[in-house]
Amino acid sequence: MPLLDVQGLRTHFHTRDGVVRAVDGVSFHVDPGETLGIVGESGSGKSVTFLSMLGLVPMPPGRIEGGTTMFDGKDLLRLRNRELRALRGKEVSMIFQDPMTALNPYMRVGKQLMEPLRVHEGASRAKAHTAAIESLEAVGIQDAERRMRAFPHEFSGGMRQRVMIAMALITRPRLLIADEPTTALDVTVQAQILELIKQRQQDLGMAVVLITHDLGVVAGTCDRVEVMYAGRIVESTDANQLFDKPRHPYTSALMASLPSTQSKGAELISIPGMPPDLIREYAGCSFAPRCQSANDECSEDPIELRSVCSGHETACVRVLAGDL
Repeated sequence: MPLLDVQGLRTHFHTRDGVVRAVDGVSFHVDPGETLGIVGESGSGKSVTFLSMLGLVPMPPGRIEGGTTMFDGKDLLRLRNRELRALRGKEVSMIFQDPMTALNPYMRVGKQLMEPLRVHEGASRAKAHTAAIESLEAVGIQDAERRMRAFPHEFSGGMRQRVMIAMALITRPRLLIADEPTTALDVTVQAQILELIKQRQQDLGMAVVLITHDLGVVAGTCDRVEVMYAGRIVESTDANQLFDKPRHPYTSALMASLPSTQSKGAELISIPGMPPDLIREYAGCSFAPRCQSANDECSEDPIELRSVCSGHETACVRVLAGDL
C-alpha cells in the first residue's frame, strides 16, 4: 500500500491576467522506503504540487481545484488547519529550495532546530537542545554545540543545507520532500548532500521525494521517476527504464541537452522554444510546439498517461500508436 497516493491534483492561480493552471491533473504514488524523483524544467509545477499537498500555497491567488492526496489513509487536502499543522513537520517534512531564505535570519540556528521538537513532541528545552546537537552532528557539522549559537549567515551554503536537512529529520518523519536540495552548490558538496540524505533515509526507513531538474541527480539517487511538463506528468517509470529507453519526446530532449552527453568542444544542445504559457488552454500535447516529432495527431485532445510496457507510462500519442 502506498504511503502517499496523489490522484487528479489540480492547483490553479487566479490572477488579473487569467487562470494559471500550475498543476493540472497530477497523479502518482510513493511507496514506503523508496525514493521518487520529480523531474522537469522550472515552472513545470513540481514544487507547487507538494506545496499544495502541505497547505503552503498562498490562497488567494492559489486555489486547490480538485484531487486527493492520501497520506497513510488521510486526505491531506481535507484536513483542518490544526490537523495539517500537527502532521506537517512531524510525519511529513520538506527541505525547501533556498536554505538562506528558508531559515529565519534573526533566529539562532539552535533555536530553529529545537522548534519542531518543542512544537510537535512537547519536548523540554534541555531535551530539545540535546537532540538538536545530535542532529547537527548526524549531518556532519563539526563543533555542533558552538554552532547552535550561530546565525544562518555565519554558515556556508552547504552548511545551511545541512542545517535544513537536520531540521527536516529531527522529528524522524515518514516522508521527506527534498525540493532542489543541491541548488547553487558545487559538485563536491552536491554529492555530499545527496549521500547524506541517502544515509539518513536508510537510518530512519523513510520515503523520499526528490524534486529536481538535474537528471544526473536522478540517475544516481532515485528508484522511480515522474517527468513533469506544463503542470502534467508526461512520463512515469523506474529510473533504469527511463535512461535506457525514454518514451516521451520531452524526456528525450532533456537527456539530449545534458552537457555530459556532448562531445568536447561541440555546441551544447538545447530544447527549442519556451515552456508554454499556462494561462492559455492548449489543444493536444502542450509540448508539441517544441517537439521535432509532432504531427497533426498531437494537436488533438490531450492524452492521459497510458502504459507502453510493464511499469512504464507515457502521454505521447505517437509513441502509444507505435510511430516513434
